[in-house]
Amino acid sequence: MLDFATLGEEFFKPIETQPLKDTFLIHKNQSLYSKIGLDLEGNALLKVASGEQKFQDTQPIASIYAGHQFGYFTPQLGDGRSCLIGQTNGYEFSLKGAGQTPYSRGADGRAVLRSSIREYLCSIAMRGLNIATTEALTLVGSETEVYRENIETGAIVMRTAPSHIRFGHFELFASRGQKDAVKKLADFVIERHYPECQGDDKYVDFLAIVVKRTAKMIAGWQAQGFAHGVMNTDNMSILGLTIDYGPFGFLETYDPHFICNHSDHEGRYAFDQQPGIGLWNLSRLADALSSLITGKQAKTALADYQPHLVHYYSTLMRQKFGLLTKDEQDNQLIGNFLSLLHQHKKDYTNSIRNLSNLARLADDKHYKTWLKTYQSRIQQDKNPKRSELMNRVNPKFILRNYLAEVAIRKAQNEKDYSEIDTLFNLLANPFDEHSDFKTYTNIAPDWAQELEISCSS
Repeated sequence: MLDFATLGEEFFKPIETQPLKDTFLIHKNQSLYSKIGLDLEGNALLKVASGEQKFQDTQPIASIYAGHQFGYFTPQLGDGRSCLIGQTNGYEFSLKGAGQTPYSRGADGRAVLRSSIREYLCSIAMRGLNIATTEALTLVGSETEVYRENIETGAIVMRTAPSHIRFGHFELFASRGQKDAVKKLADFVIERHYPECQGDDKYVDFLAIVVKRTAKMIAGWQAQGFAHGVMNTDNMSILGLTIDYGPFGFLETYDPHFICNHSDHEGRYAFDQQPGIGLWNLSRLADALSSLITGKQAKTALADYQPHLVHYYSTLMRQKFGLLTKDEQDNQLIGNFLSLLHQHKKDYTNSIRNLSNLARLADDKHYKTWLKTYQSRIQQDKNPKRSELMNRVNPKFILRNYLAEVAIRKAQNEKDYSEIDTLFNLLANPFDEHSDFKTYTNIAPDWAQELEISCSS
């Protein structure tokens, strides 16, 4: 039985998965599979991963939650195309695309191959970058037709996490005035995931840790150039995990105002807005906990968000620039480099990776003045392992939109899934050289310059 199911049926509805036709396993995350300690192989794994067979006779469930979507409160949402199917060894298993649930709101509950490939690859990309995330275990394809803008084939991702509870779960019951349910949910999360929170202040301590974890996650996003695209409160994990990969994007040409979601017309979730949105979302969680903590306690916990985020982000950026010690001028030095990238439309990932070998930048006139200051700064540290340390935090490979698109088109048009495996292996170890795959660091070709990613992606 799922631990989450012990909360009672006001928190979920039991469902029956709706299997796809002619399913087949496209890819399995072998490392994660081994870490979890699963003993499902071959056809048995496929049947569970496709929703054809229950996991250890566990009844699948869809949970109910609410959420602020693009700043506006939606009083009831829920798992509309995902469901929890079981758990083992501290991991919950969720199928995304296994059919309708009571919370599908008229949708078909399906996921298409295109979006499933993107989620599967981005999950391993984030794990490879050491950013907290839900993880995808399997990617299943099928011959089932699914209707979006065009007819596409259906697919299912099995994702794993210690918990899939979101800020929106708390918002739902708080908005309904169900204080007992808010307390029950908070006690459940604390007991299983935050046991260090004890005593009279356990609820404010709980909020404080969520604040810290969320700040660390978003600092990682900002340092490695990741844009989530849909930072609604129902897409915010109570464990500080990156969850719900939809219209995400990695910075390619550096633009702090980058909007990865074509549907985000106002730029609410632009790259440079993410830190502020993180605090806004945490404030909504604090509101939902108002029956358990005072306003003063909430304000104190939330006040730690910015210092935590600045600390994590500045630490990561000093590492990315190969700076061991702190200097008052470091923020300006890093900021000036980013301004050069923006002004001259440089690639974010490649440019910072190249800092480990200054000869790669020496012939570019745009860096000439900045490099003199930088060389003077790194001489202060006298770090003989500067390049080696920088290459441990500056990825060579990221999930560029065009790389994902190539994998998607090969899968859709040719039933060739080899590119998924290639990208998976590169993204799992993004800091390694992989010298035979240098072309995967190239900037987007002309045909891919106008690729648009929306919520349906």
